[in-house]
Amino acid sequence: AHTSFPLSAPPGKRSATMSEVKMAEVKDMTRIERIGAHSHIRGLGLDDSLEARANSQGLVGQLQARKAAGVILEMIKQGKIAGRAILLAGQPGTGKTAIAMGMAQALGEDTPFTSLAASELFSMEMSKTEALTQAFRRSIGVRIKEEAEIIEGEVVEIQIERPTDGSANKTGKITMKTTDMEAVYDLGQKMIEALSKEKITAGDVITIDKASGRITKLGRSFTRSHDYDAMGPMTRFVQCPEDELEKRKEVVHTVSLHEIDVINSRSHGFLALFAGDTGEIKPEIREQIDTKVSEWRSEGKADIVPGVLFIDEVHMLDIECYSYLNRALENELSPILILATNRGITNIRGTSYKSPHGIPLDLLDRLLIIPTKPYSKKEVSQILTIRCEEEDVEITDKARELLTKIGMSTSLRYAIHMITIANLVAIKRRATMVDVADIKRVYGLFDDVKRSADYLRTYEQHYMFSEGVDGDEDEDDEEEETQGKEKKKRSTRMRVEK
Repeated sequence: AHTSFPLSAPPGKRSATMSEVKMAEVKDMTRIERIGAHSHIRGLGLDDSLEARANSQGLVGQLQARKAAGVILEMIKQGKIAGRAILLAGQPGTGKTAIAMGMAQALGEDTPFTSLAASELFSMEMSKTEALTQAFRRSIGVRIKEEAEIIEGEVVEIQIERPTDGSANKTGKITMKTTDMEAVYDLGQKMIEALSKEKITAGDVITIDKASGRITKLGRSFTRSHDYDAMGPMTRFVQCPEDELEKRKEVVHTVSLHEIDVINSRSHGFLALFAGDTGEIKPEIREQIDTKVSEWRSEGKADIVPGVLFIDEVHMLDIECYSYLNRALENELSPILILATNRGITNIRGTSYKSPHGIPLDLLDRLLIIPTKPYSKKEVSQILTIRCEEEDVEITDKARELLTKIGMSTSLRYAIHMITIANLVAIKRRATMVDVADIKRVYGLFDDVKRSADYLRTYEQHYMFSEGVDGDEDEDDEEEETQGKEKKKRSTRMRVEK
């Protein structure tokens, strides 16, 4: 039996009731997405001249810090710097992590961005230096170029021949065209399955990789835009391709050095990427890969994309990790290192020495330090407004003023935490907007840091293992001893004078 059919639905004459039934079956699908602490950030909020806007892309204030980060970002995009380190230093709740997340959003998907907390290194099953090495190599991309022969065109017709003896071996033909030519190609069993899997119909613009047989659907041709019943709301229309059907196209793949390490270190390395169980990788394998990548670079087959490694709470690293970072930053294949800390002058972990931010002075000397400053009242109000929009909470102006006042007197993070809880309280009393009463209710239910500390000082003796009471008594005893000694000295002086 020989059947010839265009796989698109016939245009035109379907009844209005049928289309209404189909529309009724289509449900609005909302994207399920968790709202995180920095999910509202879309970029650094800079204009073309790298000047920071007061409120843009989810970031508010910190104009100098954002401008400095924008300059670094521009240099990363141009590939002019590598092996440099930046330190975001400031008080808690001043937007250090937010600026780093803004940089990640602005870089896009082509530039590798790896984020980790310093304390993660101490909970892994591998050594600290191996974990840092993997993080460094995960942040370095290799853009590999290769030429592939493809067939690109609009599908005119698909013919499937089913054998009369009932066997499953189907054969067929596909007619494809461009603006300049039209051709017919024979189809085998695998190509027929691939076409049905991708749901290719007549009028679709597709590309077929001749080497792998992979089919990619680019969209639907503009010439089929009148087939209203054959398209959904997400249909993308494209122009019919020009020139020849068969073309040579340069395909670019971007992979990280760590992915190449894992694939080459084990017999089932590709599966280890998905399982996450990479283990420690021998330095000999990394040396061979670095040599091969440098050969590809000299031949023009690959480019190095220096990415970004962001280490939050960097003061949690110890002296061994800092020594490794000093050495790793001198390597040719090194990403941009961004560190963040909220500590002042404190001990370097693993030593008894004090240093600014808990970082050794020799590493601090390598860092470009970007300071962040506390937010003003107006900026706190703007941040709370953005968070209310992100969490889909409607709030009255008076409630926002009260929340801003709480944020200034306690902390910005505490005020942000109150938004969703106050919304739940408002829903409980069947209100559509969060009001002052809801904020007061939540403020009474949950303590901030200052009130909690005051409560502990007041009722310290009622807690287990409380050392404050004994410590106070010891201090009182010491004061009495010193006062007694001073009295004796005065009396001896008076005797000498007499």
